[in-house]
Amino acid sequence: MSEIAKESTEEKSLNFIEQIIEEDIRTGKHEGRVLTRFPPEPNGYLHIGHAKSICLNFGVAQKYGGGTNLRFDDTNPVTEDTEYVESIKNDVQWLGFQWVNEFYASDYFDNLYAFAIDLIKKGLAYVDESTSEQIASLKGTPTEPGTNSPYRDRSVEENLDLFERMKNGEFPEGSRTLRAKIDMAAPNMIMRDPIIYRIKFAHHHRTGDKWCIYPMYDFAHGQSDSIEQITHSICTLEFIPHRDLYDWCIDKLEIFPSKQYEFARLNLTYTVMSKRKLLQLVNEGHVTGWDDPRMPTISGLRRRGYTPESIREFCDRIGIARRDNLIDVSLLEFCVREHLNKIAQRRMVVLDPLKVVITNFPEDTVELCLSENNPEDPNGGMREVPFSREVYIEREDFMENPPKKFFRLAVGQMVRLKSAYIIRCDEAIKDEAGNIIELRCSYLENSKSGNDTSGINVKGTLHWVSVSEALPIEIRQYDRLFKVEDLASAEGDFKDHINPNSLEVITGYAEPSLKEATVDTKIQFVRKGYFCLDTDATPDKLIFNRTVGLKDTWGKVAGK
Repeated sequence: MSEIAKESTEEKSLNFIEQIIEEDIRTGKHEGRVLTRFPPEPNGYLHIGHAKSICLNFGVAQKYGGGTNLRFDDTNPVTEDTEYVESIKNDVQWLGFQWVNEFYASDYFDNLYAFAIDLIKKGLAYVDESTSEQIASLKGTPTEPGTNSPYRDRSVEENLDLFERMKNGEFPEGSRTLRAKIDMAAPNMIMRDPIIYRIKFAHHHRTGDKWCIYPMYDFAHGQSDSIEQITHSICTLEFIPHRDLYDWCIDKLEIFPSKQYEFARLNLTYTVMSKRKLLQLVNEGHVTGWDDPRMPTISGLRRRGYTPESIREFCDRIGIARRDNLIDVSLLEFCVREHLNKIAQRRMVVLDPLKVVITNFPEDTVELCLSENNPEDPNGGMREVPFSREVYIEREDFMENPPKKFFRLAVGQMVRLKSAYIIRCDEAIKDEAGNIIELRCSYLENSKSGNDTSGINVKGTLHWVSVSEALPIEIRQYDRLFKVEDLASAEGDFKDHINPNSLEVITGYAEPSLKEATVDTKIQFVRKGYFCLDTDATPDKLIFNRTVGLKDTWGKVAGK
């Protein structure tokens, strides 16, 4: 992690997408205009990999004075839902971006149907009655050419009639497809007469029951880009083989020449990025939902307390590459830790309480101590924290037989209670089983923080909470959802590698100011980590999620 922290903050050189755009601007291509698009399929929630694409598409457009369209690829009505549409829009805006136009592939269904008719009239598309199994068997192999469909040479008139009847719902689902007539011996197997339309009797969330034929994504993609006059259509590497069909359709239809460019998708350690697998986790109850704080979804990261600034910084640091690689999730955690350190409000919370009785402090007295809200922020201000005769400290902050250089509490040893007094431990009280259940201490009256005249210096400072004023809270301590670093290379089902200790729920005791926290408040529990109020919280039951620890403890555990 130290190497991450040392990474240079100097301005990075242009990535290859920016180099392409600058060359296009220099040569006057598209009159120097830059228009990108972000085309999510509304069949799930966006994840951190989509965040990289969002930052790239919206970021380069902003950098060069252009814009970005948000276009939902709703060509498969079976898997789509308006819930996903709204979540996607919320995620994009939460990350700090705004689209120029909001479009849907379904906006262009009439156009796409007309494009298909045009291809048929040019003798470049035909209706095929082969089953999916027959089509697959005739496609050949990467080293052997395919075989022409027996329906490939139908006349233009017959194809037009059959395609019209497909649209009118005269044929059963799966009984007919429209295929582009390209080359069954093409080295790129995607170009071996790909299917561009199929029959689906499914209600569409926007067009209702108007259509029973729907375009394939590969057919809708390039033409939708062209209709919107997208100048730079940026995709991930798995779309490289699809680029030939993208270009072929635009060329044969003689429409605006949008151009596709590919970059490496984000692969993150200890994480799955497949929406299909994420859906499995949700449907099978391994997580509580798409926004479970252990999920890599943007909504999950947001609920866990990540900030849009930290995610944008992460995407900027990993850069844009042409080759796939595996990024250490510790970098993402580093980015949020760095940002939260600057903005988080400091609050004292005890997670594993040990009672301390300050025997020489007056009973039934509550004294207010001033404590800074954020030492990193000169304008962060101060807050009042109640102090009384009985306080909780962390159990780990006391040792009966401490080693050398243990600067916390032990019998006969002194520490400072943060923002309050210096105390000395006089006695440890045990139960019948020999467990320490209480400490008896005394305080130095003239040692209060900000007005200390005791002349005594102590090396240890502990956080604490007044017992009488303590606010019980539920704390959900999240860890990584998977135990394996590279799930793509792991043997067996990916769910076999779920971390059984990814969630620990405990009760903590907080200073009363936490009553004022909202879901947008970023908080550092002093000496413990960064936390945020969960969306499940109520005024009567405060629930806090751990965003990230103060240090990368996982790396130490995994190393052992």
